[in-house]
Amino acid sequence: MGRKRKGRDISGWLVVDKPAGITSTAVVNKVRWALEAKKAGHAGTLDPEATGVLAVALGEATKTVPFITDALKAYRFVVRLGQATNTDDAEGEVIAESADRPTDEDIKAALGGFLGDIMQVPPKFSAVKIDGERAYKLARDGDEDFEIAARPLWVDELVMTDRPDADHVELEMVCGKGGYVRSIARDLGAALGCHGHVLHLRRIWSGPFEAEDGLTYEQIEELARTPELDDHLLPLEQGLADLPEVKTTEQGAAKLRNGNPGLVIATDVEYGDECWASLNGEAVAVGVFKAGELHPSRVFVRG
Repeated sequence: MGRKRKGRDISGWLVVDKPAGITSTAVVNKVRWALEAKKAGHAGTLDPEATGVLAVALGEATKTVPFITDALKAYRFVVRLGQATNTDDAEGEVIAESADRPTDEDIKAALGGFLGDIMQVPPKFSAVKIDGERAYKLARDGDEDFEIAARPLWVDELVMTDRPDADHVELEMVCGKGGYVRSIARDLGAALGCHGHVLHLRRIWSGPFEAEDGLTYEQIEELARTPELDDHLLPLEQGLADLPEVKTTEQGAAKLRNGNPGLVIATDVEYGDECWASLNGEAVAVGVFKAGELHPSRVFVRG
């Protein structure tokens, strides 16, 4: 018989404004400790030196993480022009330099090549797996003679917001799942013929969650294990904001909770659409709508 996990059966989302110098996993562990939660996870890793919104899911809300991971996200970042590094950010070693500097017009023109459906090669210092090994481990071991396959990325928006001096440009990007801002900086520098890497990076929103609404790491420590921290929890349903909602009945909910198709009332969904069913405002299940019923793929267990 497995050991019972200690902690509270608590479900919901806590939005954190992650500071620089700490990993996303460390933030999740701090939140789990502070809320004495049995289960926690996050929706989208941020590099240790990056700041901004890190949405931490607790309990049953962890079942909605994929929907936030798949949602659009927005980043504000500064690119250092004239230098390439082996990590594509300021933490790495400079491996190439150039005295050339593009004009504002050059930069704006080049940004158009990064919009829409693009193919992007992740940084070598990333968590991408190569033959079962993490790319960053291979790179740290000095085995940098490996290739990472390009991956598709949707870039919804990429604009220049400031040019404080010739060496720096501030950009904002809205993109889909799996985007590496460091790769954008690297590839933009290459396109401009001057090299480039990320100097500062901040995720300003992720799906329905915004950095300005997040708690700081210090606030989490100050409010740890108090009712005041619970007050900052957002409902599980926030993680389903991008999915259409359908209503169900007591009888339909009972069937859904057992993993069976349940009757729902739908107005804005069509056959085959993915949606979530609610009863009295609470999420019961996520699934596919077919002929008046929801066929569940995820069921939420309420304490």
